[in-house]
Amino acid sequence: MATNEEILAGLAEIINEETGLATEAVEPDKSFTDDLDIDSISMMTIVVNAEEKFGVRIPDEEVKNLSTVGDAVDFIAKAQA
Repeated sequence: MATNEEILAGLAEIINEETGLATEAVEPDKSFTDDLDIDSISMMTIVVNAEEKFGVRIPDEEVKNLSTVGDAVDFIAKAQA
Protein backbone atom coordinates (compact mmCIF):
# COMPACT_ATOMS: atom_id res chain seq x y z
CA MET A 1 0.00 0.00 0.00
CA ALA A 2 1.39 3.36 -1.04
CA THR A 3 1.53 6.38 1.26
CA ASN A 4 -0.30 9.57 0.32
CA GLU A 5 3.06 11.11 -0.63
CA GLU A 6 3.84 8.16 -2.93
CA ILE A 7 0.37 8.37 -4.48
CA LEU A 8 0.79 12.12 -5.05
CA ALA A 9 4.21 11.59 -6.64
CA GLY A 10 2.83 8.81 -8.85
CA LEU A 11 -0.14 10.91 -9.93
CA ALA A 12 2.20 13.82 -10.69
CA GLU A 13 4.23 11.52 -12.97
CA ILE A 14 1.09 10.29 -14.74
CA ILE A 15 -0.22 13.85 -15.19
CA ASN A 16 3.20 14.97 -16.44
CA GLU A 17 3.25 12.16 -19.04
CA GLU A 18 -0.29 12.96 -20.21
CA THR A 19 -0.19 16.77 -20.20
CA GLY A 20 3.45 17.86 -19.98
CA LEU A 21 2.74 19.74 -16.74
CA ALA A 22 5.67 19.94 -14.36
CA THR A 23 5.35 17.38 -11.55
CA GLU A 24 5.92 20.20 -9.00
CA ALA A 25 2.70 21.87 -10.25
CA VAL A 26 0.64 18.86 -9.14
CA GLU A 27 -0.35 19.65 -5.55
CA PRO A 28 -3.21 18.25 -3.42
CA ASP A 29 -5.21 21.51 -3.47
CA LYS A 30 -5.06 21.91 -7.26
CA SER A 31 -8.25 21.42 -9.25
CA PHE A 32 -7.83 19.12 -12.26
CA THR A 33 -9.96 21.37 -14.48
CA ASP A 34 -9.51 24.89 -13.07
CA ASP A 35 -5.84 24.86 -12.01
CA LEU A 36 -4.27 22.13 -14.14
CA ASP A 37 -6.51 22.61 -17.22
CA ILE A 38 -7.07 18.86 -17.69
CA ASP A 39 -9.94 18.00 -20.04
CA SER A 40 -12.23 14.98 -19.70
CA ILE A 41 -10.36 12.88 -22.26
CA SER A 42 -7.00 13.45 -20.55
CA MET A 43 -8.67 12.80 -17.20
CA MET A 44 -9.87 9.38 -18.35
CA THR A 45 -6.34 8.50 -19.51
CA ILE A 46 -4.97 9.64 -16.15
CA VAL A 47 -7.58 7.52 -14.34
CA VAL A 48 -6.74 4.40 -16.38
CA ASN A 49 -3.01 4.90 -15.79
CA ALA A 50 -3.58 5.50 -12.06
CA GLU A 51 -5.67 2.31 -11.84
CA GLU A 52 -2.80 0.34 -13.41
CA LYS A 53 -0.07 2.02 -11.34
CA PHE A 54 -1.81 1.67 -7.96
CA GLY A 55 -3.79 -1.53 -8.56
CA VAL A 56 -7.15 0.07 -7.79
CA ARG A 57 -10.48 0.45 -9.57
CA ILE A 58 -11.89 3.97 -9.99
CA PRO A 59 -15.51 3.62 -11.19
CA ASP A 60 -16.62 6.13 -13.85
CA GLU A 61 -19.26 7.55 -11.52
CA GLU A 62 -16.54 8.32 -8.96
CA VAL A 63 -14.33 10.18 -11.42
CA LYS A 64 -16.68 13.18 -11.47
CA ASN A 65 -16.26 13.46 -7.67
CA LEU A 66 -12.49 13.76 -7.99
CA SER A 67 -12.21 17.49 -8.56
CA THR A 68 -8.83 18.06 -6.92
CA VAL A 69 -5.57 16.15 -6.88
CA GLY A 70 -6.13 15.61 -3.14
CA ASP A 71 -9.52 13.99 -3.84
CA ALA A 72 -7.81 11.51 -6.16
CA VAL A 73 -5.02 10.80 -3.64
CA ASP A 74 -7.61 10.16 -0.89
CA PHE A 75 -9.71 7.91 -3.15
CA ILE A 76 -6.70 5.82 -4.21
CA ALA A 77 -5.46 5.53 -0.61
CA LYS A 78 -8.91 4.28 0.54
CA ALA A 79 -9.21 1.93 -2.44
CA GLN A 80 -5.86 0.33 -1.55
CA ALA A 81 -6.78 -0.18 2.10
